[in-house]
This record gives sequence, structure tokens and C-alpha cells, in this order.
Amino acid sequence: MTSENVEILIIGAGFSGLYAASLLAQQQRPFLVLEARDRLGGRILGAPETGLVSDLGPSWYWPAIHPLLARLIRDLELNGYLQYVTGQGRFQGYDGRIRTVRSYASEPLSWRLGGGMPALIERLAEKLPPGSIRLNHPVCALEQDANAVRVQIGVLEEEPRACFLARQVILALPPRLAAASLLFTPELSPQLTQAMLKTGTWMAGQAKFCALYENPFWRNAGFSGQAFSQLGPMAELHDASAPAGPPYGLIGFVGLPAVQRHNPEALQEAIKSQLALLYGADAARPLRVYYQDWAREPFTATSLDQPPMYEHPLYRPPAGQSSFWNNLVHFAGTETAARHGGYLEGALEAAARAVADLKPGT
Repeated sequence: MTSENVEILIIGAGFSGLYAASLLAQQQRPFLVLEARDRLGGRILGAPETGLVSDLGPSWYWPAIHPLLARLIRDLELNGYLQYVTGQGRFQGYDGRIRTVRSYASEPLSWRLGGGMPALIERLAEKLPPGSIRLNHPVCALEQDANAVRVQIGVLEEEPRACFLARQVILALPPRLAAASLLFTPELSPQLTQAMLKTGTWMAGQAKFCALYENPFWRNAGFSGQAFSQLGPMAELHDASAPAGPPYGLIGFVGLPAVQRHNPEALQEAIKSQLALLYGADAARPLRVYYQDWAREPFTATSLDQPPMYEHPLYRPPAGQSSFWNNLVHFAGTETAARHGGYLEGALEAAARAVADLKPGT
């Protein structure tokens, strides 16, 4: 099979990969982005018909501590709004009893993005040259070939669907996913492989649920939409409504671990019953619901991501390496950031580092 020659190949069209592409486009350097899914964004996901309130991946940003993201939002001419916390909150204990509590704003203040986080992806993609992104291109193998990298598309142990020969590669995938799903020739060092496998993919074990309503009945009753539960199935809820509305939304995190989320239909019915306990009968009758289980996404999670994370990991380049194969392959992705790993800010930092570390163009 012949190989298509590429100057710079970016593997992954999530936030980090697309930001790296945008930096290369500004430098007028040739590149190609390969994405396994049939859509852009990676873990940034929203229901397209409701984008304002349906962030099923990352939902917030913090301008006070994330300057790169705040600047990018301004440069892309997007606008944010503060997380709604007006009114009282709700708390459900282990015994199922529900009480009204004080709502509180985070410190620093949490912001949501107008148009949802997918607006970031759309604006970045608009700035890239036509034909520079190829969807439905799952990478299965990377092979060092003298001073280049041969990249195969398809499924391991099957005939490759396509092949690329890249002078340099930006690997904008979670390290654990890359180590578990890609074949590297020659093999990576045991130290690097183990470090990649030990790097938990942020959000990979999570599931999110969003319910949309015509009216914000919880606000009318004096509630903020903020709720926490020790019983579940939802562990945390927030008002995700756009400032203008409608529709209005409640969105949050499922508290059950991935291994127990084997029946999505029954789970969603249980969630609606829980919402009714928290906010009344209207909460059990949403216009639409959306459920996203990231642990079931093969291009996000591996079996190692099934156990829940109980604290935010301290991310860094795996084994202290930001590249391998004599600087032919460079890590990007938020889990490889030296600061703000796991956040959107970390995705930007890692992408900028990878682009800066590329060899000069020929």
C-alpha cells in the first residue's frame, strides 16, 4: 500500500488537536488532522439542536485562573455567562431524605460558554484550511521509518484502510488510550508505556445526564438547580440554562460507577424519579433528555478507566517525556500538560508546547 506523505500529522480532533492545528494554520505550515470518530470535539459534546444547555462533556471554565482559554474565547468572539446559583439548593442524604440548603458559587467563579463548549470546536474548525481534517480515520499503528513516522488507519490485524508517512506527528490522544489501542514499532520503553497506562483519562469513567424543560419551574420555586445526593443515581446537578432560554436545563453527573451503568434506559427513568423528588412532578416530564456515558466510548475510555476517580490527578508528560522517537512524535492532550491537566486550559497548554517543539519546516 502506498503512503500519503504529510509534513505534520495530528492524531485526534479534540480540543487539543484542533488548537494545535489552528496554531499551525497561523504559521502557514502544512498539516493533516486524523479523527477516529465521525465528528469533531473528542470529549467536548453537545446535542446540536440545543447546544446552549447540553454540554455532555466539559461544562465550565474559570477565567480568573485559565488565561489561555479566556483569551481564546475572546479571540474567537465568543461570550460566556456566570453559572446560575440564585436561590436555594437541595441535598439528599444516604437515607434518601431531602433537605433545602444554601446554594453557593464556586471560587473562583464558574462560567459557561454561550453556544456550549462545542462552539469552541466549531470556531476553531472554521479557521482551518479546507480538507485538512479527515473524519472516520481511526489510527491503529505507528511505525518509525528512518526520519519519519508511518501511520496506519484501520483495525489491528486487518489490512490497513490507508497509510500516511509523516515527517512529524502530534499525538493528541489521552496517553492511556494511546498505549492501550495503538501498536508502536519499535516498542516504546517499558517506563514510558507504564507511565502512559497509569495516566487516567479525565472524565473517561463519567456519565452525564441532561433534562430540558419549557419552563424553569425550579427557579420559580426559589431553587437554583444546584443539588447534591449521597444516594443517587445523580450525584450532582446544576442549572445549565442559557441566559435567554427556553429551553431550560438541569444537567449533572451520574453517581453510579461505570460497572453499574449497564442499563441506560432504566437508569434514565430512575434519574427522572429522583428529579421529581428534588423539584416536584414537573421535573419527571422533561421535553428531552440526553445521556452520555464516556466509559462506553471506545475512542475515549479503556477498561482501565472503569473505576471512578475520587480526586483530580496530578497530570504531567508521561515519564517526563513530551516526545519520543527522537522528537518525531510529540504528546498533546490535557493529560500531558505540566499545568492545568484535565482542564480545557491544560489541553491548550499541551497543544502549544507540542507545536513549539516541532522541528522547523523544510
